[in-house]
Amino acid sequence: MSTEFFIARRYLLAKRKGLFAMITTFIGVAGVALGVAALIVTLAIMNGFQSDIKKKIIDAQAHITIYGRMQPRDLERARAAVRSEGHAVADSPFVLGQAILTFDNRSTGVVVKGFDPAGEFSVNSLEKSLTLGSWAPLEKPAKDAPPGVVLGEELAKNLGVWLGDEAVLVSPQGAAAGMGMGLLPKMRKFRVVGLLRTGYYEFDNTMAYCSIGAAGDFFGLGGGANGLGVRLKDIGDAGPAAAALRKTLGFSYTVKTYADMNQTLFAALKLEKFVMTLVLALIILVATFNIASNLLMMSVEKLRDIGILRAMGAGPGFIRRVFFWEGNLIALTGIVLGLLLGVGISVFIAVYPVVELPADIYYITKVPVELKLRDLLATAGISYLLCMISTIYPALRASRVSPVDAIRYG
Repeated sequence: MSTEFFIARRYLLAKRKGLFAMITTFIGVAGVALGVAALIVTLAIMNGFQSDIKKKIIDAQAHITIYGRMQPRDLERARAAVRSEGHAVADSPFVLGQAILTFDNRSTGVVVKGFDPAGEFSVNSLEKSLTLGSWAPLEKPAKDAPPGVVLGEELAKNLGVWLGDEAVLVSPQGAAAGMGMGLLPKMRKFRVVGLLRTGYYEFDNTMAYCSIGAAGDFFGLGGGANGLGVRLKDIGDAGPAAAALRKTLGFSYTVKTYADMNQTLFAALKLEKFVMTLVLALIILVATFNIASNLLMMSVEKLRDIGILRAMGAGPGFIRRVFFWEGNLIALTGIVLGLLLGVGISVFIAVYPVVELPADIYYITKVPVELKLRDLLATAGISYLLCMISTIYPALRASRVSPVDAIRYG
């Protein structure tokens, strides 16, 4: 144990002359602890929501999506390029287009996605999102019956459709009517065979899923596709794998990762997390002023002691180190207590339904919590740095005290 640390610890633990000095020390420790705890809990909850949203997006989408009009020959070339890429484990072609869905004098714009269920479910987890009905009619459509369609629950609610109802899909592109009548909207009847809920509102309110054959016929692709979904071994390789596919396939195709397709959402979540961190860091900053004021009061209270130490040969550096250790002990005590309190509250919120969320809005009933080690380390590190900065002025001020004046007036 160094002499500076020994003196600092004795000063901190010794009985103080004034009650106010003890209160300021307690406020300094408590301020740092509460600031650290608040920051940890907030980051844990925001990480939980971000991970939950990210999981819902990935469950409904492929890791990488290739867009472009593909006839059977082009599709095989694209699939060969994907399979030559060592990161890919599965791929599935699809047909994607926009249309208008009409039922009982109600209509809304939808995004129609046609796929082969067996292939599609190998690149995403959409199969698990089905809440009512079955995917089977998409694989084996019944003869002399309208093709089946699976709708998002929110979309079905808005239109008022249910299982077994028949809705009309209208293509805004139109089709040649002949006899000099120009173009007429292309319409086809579909039967609702299932409802799904991914938990992500944009999907549940806009998506309609059918077989790739029915979608290809409706959008006039003639047995081809206009997209290819790819699943990777590791989702972290999405960026490099997409770059390699862009180079291989050329400019005829557009290659996007799940992050590219949801770039605005992820950027908004990242900005929100940064702003919340900045705001809550102000709590720790306020606590550092308490530490500085406490050390300044201690330099006045221990003025005679400082003079005696200086008279015994202690230099200004020795006095500075004593006060740095003093601030260090207050900061570390507050940070450790804050870490324990923040982790404890986060675990408690994760285990017990302290805050109940409306399931019809968030699709979850408990607040999602995810503690990350890097957030804990970053919070502790930034808090420690702010606390150490606050000790600079009191330490310098105490080290500049004249030993003669300190003994005479202390």
